[in-house]
Amino acid sequence: MKKEATLKWDFQSISGLILIIVWTYTGMDKLVRFTDSRNAFHNQTFPAELAEVLAYAVPIIELLIAGLLLFSVTRWWGFLSSILLLTVFTSYVGLIWVGAFPRVPCNCAGIIESLGWAEHFMLNLLLLALGIFGVHQNPRKKPKEYAQGICPRLLTGS
Repeated sequence: MKKEATLKWDFQSISGLILIIVWTYTGMDKLVRFTDSRNAFHNQTFPAELAEVLAYAVPIIELLIAGLLLFSVTRWWGFLSSILLLTVFTSYVGLIWVGAFPRVPCNCAGIIESLGWAEHFMLNLLLLALGIFGVHQNPRKKPKEYAQGICPRLLTGS
């Protein structure tokens, strides 16, 4: 029985760690190569105003998600945010893969940029599965559950 609990924890840890690495890597890559990243956003098939906002928002959101995944009290939100962002990214990659856009834009980070669209789509599906697994295995907990014993008077209002 104890072995099962340990194995379950290992899969939870690994899925969270993989997503932390991916979000940190992609977010930092976009910030370090900001000019290239910004130009790539402007090469996308959406309006220039939206591209400008996304050039700043996407790397910040990716790093925030990595931060949410770091702490047990926010991990569930990190997995949920990963699912939401990966759903958007996977849908977009899928549309590019099937030829829905007149040109083939890309704003992928480093080694991910070297993947073809099919491989990129499959990688995103794998990461999406890790996010779903993480949400399923890490039930949302109330901050009160983590704070018990710190200051009982504040929590009970007495």
